[in-house]
Amino acid sequence: MAHPISTDLSINYWSLGLLLFQVPAVAILLSRLIKGPTRKPPIEPQPATLDLLGKVSVVVPTLNEAERIGPCLAGLTRQSYEVREMIVVDSRSQDGTAELVKAAGEKDPRFRVITDDPLPAGWVGRPWALHTGFYHTSDGSEWFLGMDADTQPSPGLVAGLVATAEAEGYDLVSLSPQFILKYPGELWLQPALLLTLVYRFGPTGTGADTAERVMANGQCFLCRRSVLKQLDGYSSARSSFCDDVTLARNIAAKGFKVGFWDGAKVLKVRMYEGAAETWREWGRSLDLKDASSSGQIWGDLWLLLAIQGLPLPILLGYLFLSPPLALAPSLLLSLLGLNLFLLAIRFALNFAIAPSYDRSQATAGWMFWLSPLADPLAVVRIFLSAIQRPTQWRGRKYE
Repeated sequence: MAHPISTDLSINYWSLGLLLFQVPAVAILLSRLIKGPTRKPPIEPQPATLDLLGKVSVVVPTLNEAERIGPCLAGLTRQSYEVREMIVVDSRSQDGTAELVKAAGEKDPRFRVITDDPLPAGWVGRPWALHTGFYHTSDGSEWFLGMDADTQPSPGLVAGLVATAEAEGYDLVSLSPQFILKYPGELWLQPALLLTLVYRFGPTGTGADTAERVMANGQCFLCRRSVLKQLDGYSSARSSFCDDVTLARNIAAKGFKVGFWDGAKVLKVRMYEGAAETWREWGRSLDLKDASSSGQIWGDLWLLLAIQGLPLPILLGYLFLSPPLALAPSLLLSLLGLNLFLLAIRFALNFAIAPSYDRSQATAGWMFWLSPLADPLAVVRIFLSAIQRPTQWRGRKYE
């Protein structure tokens, strides 16, 4: 039978080690979250004004998107005269995607379809399609807007985005959307995955201290054409599976003003169907390793493990394995208090991110509120992504 003093010492050693591991990460987290109340407000839809006439070229990369592109095309055609042209770059889809776009073009002549050349060595499919589209845009446009085929733009999105970017002197702005969730598994898992970004980079609209910490979202990616021309389009992000973040950080490193704002009022997206697809597809790029140094990657992994991955296991471990609270050593009590605090923050953040989700079509929508229980799994997914290189992405295979 273990001696009580020996057991207390062992518990204290473990508690001290975990506290030393977690406390610095908690300080970093609080320094980021404290910026939340002063972040930029969500982008609002705006009517077009004559000074915006023909300023924007929209480019949409597609590969077998026939089942998802309809709402995107409908949303784009509702944008006003600030949009000069809407170019869909189709990578030889086999499901009729190009035909859908051509049909939309019969009603709105701003639509046109082009086919990109076969994928060159060293390129990932998405940045190659966007690069191709960029070099087919009109020289008369001042802005390039990359949009994903699964997005659902609201009327006034483009006018509101461009007007705000110009008024505040930004060279690149991307938006975080409102995610449409439908099924219980994704309602539980997806918010936990999204919070890994909030923990690492802070809330949207708070800005980044350095170019290496810039965040971006290629689902709605507005950039001055002159800036992209200086960087030779998407060339600097050619091999990246998170080309949006890679390109945004390269642009910020050149001294241009980059922003990542809340677009929940003007943009919706239905990304993946169910928890399995969310785990497999979205989790692949969330580590952002293609846009980060190894030091950044491992620093972020430490942070996520300390503040998002460990609190629930530590508290559950105490419930099942440790002495009654009245007999617990002081360091263990400190450890439990810290992790209860972290879990309380996590549940509070559920309320903060709730506007980022459209749950109107959801079954078992209450599963969203249990997403903190998926946090350890989300951290595992980021670890797996960080040590693996994707071999398949959006219908393409890579060596």
